[in-house]
Formats: sequence, structure tokens, C-alpha cells
Amino acid sequence: MSAARDALEHFAFGDSPATADELLALVLQGKKTATCWAASQGLKGSAPNARYVVLDSAGAPRAVIESTELVQRRFDEVPADFAAEEGEGDLSRAHWAAVHEDCFTREGTFAPDMALWCERFRLVEIIGEGADQ
Repeated sequence: MSAARDALEHFAFGDSPATADELLALVLQGKKTATCWAASQGLKGSAPNARYVVLDSAGAPRAVIESTELVQRRFDEVPADFAAEEGEGDLSRAHWAAVHEDCFTREGTFAPDMALWCERFRLVEIIGEGADQ
């Protein structure tokens, strides 16, 4: 991996290895261009225009993304367009809410009015398999 990529924050999406790979695949396909997390977890190094390396379930770097928007919203106020940009399931707000309620419940943070960090991003680079090298 390049020195420039080494300096970036690294993370995997989701709360399990299977979810990390599923969500990464959506990013690589261009279907996932947004994510969110409980505001109680802090900013996690996020900032508009910041770049991050996305890891697969084995911890291998697979993509570089760049934040294009970072806003705080209540769970029950996340708009349908943002839910669709998360790229999961049928892209509906209802699917998004069900999946995220399950995830935040597992984390012990769920409340209908909980604060979230909602981030939109763009895919900058694919690393490894499938990349033009």
C-alpha cells in the first residue's frame, strides 16, 4: 500500500465480518455512497473532504473514499434519499430503519430520537482485486 494511503484513517463498515464485506461490495459497485453511526461514538476522525481506507473482513485495504458531507440528524428524521444512498436492501426508508435499529440495538445505543452522524462520500480508488493496477 502506498505511504499516502497508510497515513489515512482505516475502518470496516458494519458490526460483523459478513456485514463488512457486504457493505464494501456495495461501495465498490457504486451503490453505497452514505453511512451513519451513533453520535455518542464521536466523529471517529470524520470530517468533510477527509479520505479513509475501507477494509474488508480480513483487514485488507480495498477502497479509498472521501467524505462529501457530514451532518448530525436524529434517527427518526433521516430522510428517504439518505437512506437510499446507504445502498442496502430495497433502498427504502423502512428497510434502512429496520436494519439500523437492529444494529444500534445490538450496540446498546438505539432510541428513536438518537443522534446520528450521517456522512455522504464518494469512491476515490479501488485497491486490490478488481482495481486497475
